[in-house]
Amino acid sequence: MARATTDIRGHGKFAGGIHPDEAKALSADMPIRAFPAPKKVALPVLQHVGAACKPIEGMDKPKKKVSLGDVVADSEAFVSAPIHASISGTTAMASVTTLPNGRHVRTIVINAGEEDQLVGEAVIEDVLGGEWPTEGLDRFSAEQITSAVRAGGIVGLGGAAFPTHVKLTRNEAKPIDTLLVNGCECEPYLTSDYRLMLERPGPVISGALLAGRAVGAESVIVVVEDNKPMAVEALQRAARGTGIQIVSVHTKYPMGGEKQTVLAVLDRVVPTGGLPLDVGVVVVNVGTSAAIARAVLRGKGLTHRAISVTGAGIVHPRNLLAPLGVSYGELIEHCGGLTDSAARIVAGGPMMGFALADLDTPVTKGTSGVVALTWDDLQAAEETHCIRCGACVDVCPVKLVPTKIALAARHKDWELARKYHMAACMECGCCAYTCPAQIPLVQLIRMGKVQMARE
Repeated sequence: MARATTDIRGHGKFAGGIHPDEAKALSADMPIRAFPAPKKVALPVLQHVGAACKPIEGMDKPKKKVSLGDVVADSEAFVSAPIHASISGTTAMASVTTLPNGRHVRTIVINAGEEDQLVGEAVIEDVLGGEWPTEGLDRFSAEQITSAVRAGGIVGLGGAAFPTHVKLTRNEAKPIDTLLVNGCECEPYLTSDYRLMLERPGPVISGALLAGRAVGAESVIVVVEDNKPMAVEALQRAARGTGIQIVSVHTKYPMGGEKQTVLAVLDRVVPTGGLPLDVGVVVVNVGTSAAIARAVLRGKGLTHRAISVTGAGIVHPRNLLAPLGVSYGELIEHCGGLTDSAARIVAGGPMMGFALADLDTPVTKGTSGVVALTWDDLQAAEETHCIRCGACVDVCPVKLVPTKIALAARHKDWELARKYHMAACMECGCCAYTCPAQIPLVQLIRMGKVQMARE
């Protein structure tokens, strides 16, 4: 049982940031529903930050029989996470896919069998249903929890996809006193985390207790933006008697960023280039917390995740519990397809996501949503010269000078880019959103990071 926290030193806010149109009403009232059993899935061997996995023997060749939950790829690297079959069936010839971020990744293809498929409500119940205990969890040691999380292939489901077992592994030099469970979901349009907290708070709370035990935290706090009062109430009911505190913070983008969450709740500043670990904190997403509970309590790997399919360009926006490896196109088709006004499809949210060039691209562990924007949403304007207004500096949540960094990236001046801490940019997009000159600041910085690493 976590110790109840009474000293929340933060003020629920952080400096900088923006207030974009939330556009969450499109899917906020849509309950999580199971995606129909697909005919095949394509599982990239890299669905996380860190080392790519290698196919288990035979999994990259045709006609290998595989069951739902089987490990199909793994790695011996510490910063990595195994990949599990999201359907039962037989393997096909391995292929290569291009992820939304442009990376070419080897992919394991599984054709669905005629039997042993989970469909409809059975999928929801298998992944999120049933009882989720909050007592007796002290029977699990920290090592058992971390091991189960690693075996389950759990990664950050808020979009970062960092292997969760790495976060939960104790570092004696940097003890943890607080676990924050992040339910802010500050990206516009996306509502799958909101629906999870509202409909299925049980696994979120059980997973939070287990994660807190793994890292040795005295305090466990679930953090939710104040535009989600119904989710707060659902979590409070589920957490009653556990010592977990549910805290509301100001609705602002990017409140869901780890550094912003830590500052808003605990008034602790994560140093530039540092991690919450450096100030005694570990942060996990609410979806990750639910996946932790399933991995530890039921021994099941990450095979499905909740995804928002939304935007004015989608005929019927929905929240779906989908098997990893289905294509973005299949998700969109299940939601009625695209409207005539659809202009751009984004993997993830519109602030930090990537425009999709191919709808056959498979969803991965890091896919929080797919957003179809219309021409009216884009309101394209011609880029002009920087007017030195400082708007990008005012809204930067990590206090950088985005225009200087973007200029350095555009001209490949890596010395200047380092001087202005390009690596510290979290790519939230606040600067580009605010820029009156329509300069693609975050895109330039993102490309600059890749080019600088190569050169």
